[in-house]
Amino acid sequence: MAPTRIAGWGRQFVEGEELQPETLDGAPPVLFRGLGRSYGDSSLPAASSPIVVNTTRANRIIHFDAATGVLRAEAGFSLADMNRTFLPRGWFTPVTPGTSQVTLGGMVAADVHGKNHHVDGCFGSHVNRLKMRVADGRVIECGPDLERELFLATVAGMGLTGQILEVEFGLRRIPTPWIWQESQRVGDIDEYITCLKDAAKDWPMTVGWIDCLTQGKHLGRGFLMKGRWAQAHEAPARFPKELPNIRLPFTAPEFALSRPIVQAFNFALYNSHWPKKKVGLTDPFRFFYPLDFVQDWNRGYGRRGLTQYQCVLPDSAGTGAARRFLEILSKRGGASFLCVIKDCGPESPAYLSFPRPGISIALDIAVRDDTQALIDALNEHVLLEGGRIYLAKDQFTRPEHFRAMETRLPAFQAVRAKWDPEKRFKSAQSVRLFGD
Repeated sequence: MAPTRIAGWGRQFVEGEELQPETLDGAPPVLFRGLGRSYGDSSLPAASSPIVVNTTRANRIIHFDAATGVLRAEAGFSLADMNRTFLPRGWFTPVTPGTSQVTLGGMVAADVHGKNHHVDGCFGSHVNRLKMRVADGRVIECGPDLERELFLATVAGMGLTGQILEVEFGLRRIPTPWIWQESQRVGDIDEYITCLKDAAKDWPMTVGWIDCLTQGKHLGRGFLMKGRWAQAHEAPARFPKELPNIRLPFTAPEFALSRPIVQAFNFALYNSHWPKKKVGLTDPFRFFYPLDFVQDWNRGYGRRGLTQYQCVLPDSAGTGAARRFLEILSKRGGASFLCVIKDCGPESPAYLSFPRPGISIALDIAVRDDTQALIDALNEHVLLEGGRIYLAKDQFTRPEHFRAMETRLPAFQAVRAKWDPEKRFKSAQSVRLFGD
């Protein structure tokens, strides 16, 4: 296969070769890559090692225990296929990110989290075993009680410790395939954070959208969504329909991403939530994966693509941390259609797992000439607040900023050096941040 251009979801391209074998047996000792939904360069090949192996054809179910819900599958098995197979049978993943277009291997490598992090933590906390091929060619098993250091470095390790071949974890029994949802409109960021923290006491799933451009007393206005699985007496017997599958047929022109247009969009979205509180059933596809029905929605951010900036601001930063963050974003002219804030619970023992007790803020930003300066300013502020950023989303963080944020990095690097001293498994991101 001739070298081609490879990108993450942010549509920032590098030159490389993507192999797509039918089986992962005998794959060369290079970075694995799934469906390419990491936004930045974490699944892109390094210039010095321009080959990645796509895992999506290795998507078999190895074993499922219908009594316990324990599932073992190949790393290329997608969350979308998992939902199609098991949701009608009354099973669901214990943790889901905001898209179903991810593979099991990617869910482990990024240690994905979701709307229930304050209750159930990250995906890696529910993994029993990983089957891996390490740098010297051995195929081994690891888990929380087996080769624990390797396991904790592989979960959230961005594929840098070895190749994930199979994943074993427990699915959850659900009473129905429907979600009981309550949503409420809030007037500013302080009210939002208060409502978010209050909701965590009663609701297993919480998330919300805010308007990050309106300034003054209404800064951060938006709506908060709370959900739980509906009980049998609350839901219809029929199975919910999947979202329609459409494609964005064009790449948006740059003027469509201007601050006035984003402000108008945010104004319309905020005022569409009427009445102030809504209660009722919704399906899991709309609740968990609202953007999945538009394939290639990332083209809406224009020819230069986008980056998603996601940080966690710890509880120790105080109740005003979100407002201070949004004020910096607003002053810098950061325009985002999507700004999502979630509640975060306890930190995972995995060395590079992203969430910690506090709130996470995620915003999509169209790439412009000043994007690096904006990310620098946000990172400097997050450092002052004691927070950190999510590697699965990042493409612009400077190495000195990440080292200052991530106090667990030396422990991760020591384990990685033990299992891959020659750094055979590396990415464009690991070159940028770790100097590989």
